[in-house]
Amino acid sequence: MSLFGALFTGVSALTAQSQSIAMISNNIANVNTTGYKRVDAAFSSLVTSESRTARYTPGSVIANREQRISQQGAIQQTNSSTDLAISGSGFFVVQASPTGVQEALYSRAGSFSENKQGFLVNTAGYYLMGWPLDIDGNLPTGQAELSSLQPVDVAFLGGLTRPTSSAELAVNLDASETQVSYPVSGTQASQFTRGLRVYDSLGSAQDLEFQFIKSESPTAAAPSAVGGTGLTQDTILSTIAGVDATEDISVTVGALNSTFTIGATTTVQQLINSINSDATIGAFVFAELTTGGELNIKAKNVSEDIIIDDGGTVVGAADAAEALGFTAGAAVTFTAPAAPTTYPDGTLLENIPNTEGWWQLRVVNLGTGAIERNDYMNFNSDGSLNALPDTDGEKKIALTGINWGNGSSFQDIDIEIGSFSQFSGGYNVVFSDQNGAELGLRTGVEIDSEGIVIARFSNGQTSNLYKVPLSTFTAPNSLAEGSGNVFSETSESGSFNLREAGQGGAGLIEGSTLEASNVDLADEFSKMIITQRAYSAGTKVINTADEMTEELLRLR
Repeated sequence: MSLFGALFTGVSALTAQSQSIAMISNNIANVNTTGYKRVDAAFSSLVTSESRTARYTPGSVIANREQRISQQGAIQQTNSSTDLAISGSGFFVVQASPTGVQEALYSRAGSFSENKQGFLVNTAGYYLMGWPLDIDGNLPTGQAELSSLQPVDVAFLGGLTRPTSSAELAVNLDASETQVSYPVSGTQASQFTRGLRVYDSLGSAQDLEFQFIKSESPTAAAPSAVGGTGLTQDTILSTIAGVDATEDISVTVGALNSTFTIGATTTVQQLINSINSDATIGAFVFAELTTGGELNIKAKNVSEDIIIDDGGTVVGAADAAEALGFTAGAAVTFTAPAAPTTYPDGTLLENIPNTEGWWQLRVVNLGTGAIERNDYMNFNSDGSLNALPDTDGEKKIALTGINWGNGSSFQDIDIEIGSFSQFSGGYNVVFSDQNGAELGLRTGVEIDSEGIVIARFSNGQTSNLYKVPLSTFTAPNSLAEGSGNVFSETSESGSFNLREAGQGGAGLIEGSTLEASNVDLADEFSKMIITQRAYSAGTKVINTADEMTEELLRLR
């Protein structure tokens, strides 16, 4: 069998080298194919001898395909914003048709462009798959499954309108503005206005007007009945006849109480200072001398009453409370008016209210005249807005169910007002902004390094449509190759794993670039020469074995 075995071995050599030259030729043919991964011949011997002492029987050779899928090709820049290359080990997920049940395929060929239906397809006709994003840019649930993917569709036949869902306004309100009575009358003229243009679901522009009115404190207030010259005198007790050398006045707010002693030389301003700086109630009341000459003591917290008493036994014809204009010899309760029904969203104020920092804010729909919001706001003594921030750290008011009266959808808009301030020196609009837009036609599509498909529009807006996933495999070189430079999963490759770009070793997506073939022509030509010589040597083996067989047949 050795002689005939040599013939068979020579034939196997020709077969193996033929396989090798076929792989080399295919590599050379695809040297310019985007994302092509070369295939090398890996030779393996087939041995028939079983032991060292057994009679030798020649074996043969077999050529196996060795795929170089995991080897990165060079990244080359292009002029197309939808061309994509992967710098890493991931694969694009593609399929042959945009509809129906399709086999998921994987490719590194990122030469995608928009077809007539608006889908992104590569030059082989495969459709790019991506996760659809909601309006907030969130991924769908179950994004680890292929069922969460959709063909990337960038068609906008009617363009894009973006209804306003949030806005931000920054204004300074004049702290020296005259206060109007609380509660503010519905007919009270505004002291400052600011307009804001927003957009409805039809893309129509709509105008909101913010109206500001400085208001008295919506808390209990204890005003003196003595005004004019009564309390503008140097001392309080100088107006009281037949009283002791000193008198007491008691001030109670909520559950807190303090008593203040008034001597013969105590001035009104000294009493005011004592009340405002008192360790017990000073943080919860504010005392002032009004322009009319009255002493006014205000509670800071809404719903808390103020009680004024003489602070002790009445002696003489009058006491300190009466001197200030309160009922002699009896406690007088000043009940808090109805608290404001609404506050800036956050429901509660962040700090103890500033009695001199209350404003009414009306938001008016200029199209219909409807008042969309009617709030009382409070500003701290440092000029900042007194409102609790939400979980996002913002101070907002919510306009809900706005009816523009033109058939558009009822609209909700969150207005960020955390940049409102109250300083003396005049009104000022710092900035205003909103996230809506009128109708815009699509002007372009691009894909960023995170794989987000972004559409640009003529109205200056952009829209995040999809996020392109990258699929990874445990053994990518064991994927099955298919026509059109695609691969499919096999049992040897391991199961797919969908990842976001930049995570889990999937790599980054490079926009406006393509991955070149990983074929090296110099290497292929070198292997071609070696393969040709090996093939020639195989023919020599066959020729020599043939001559030896001929000699055997000549024996008589």
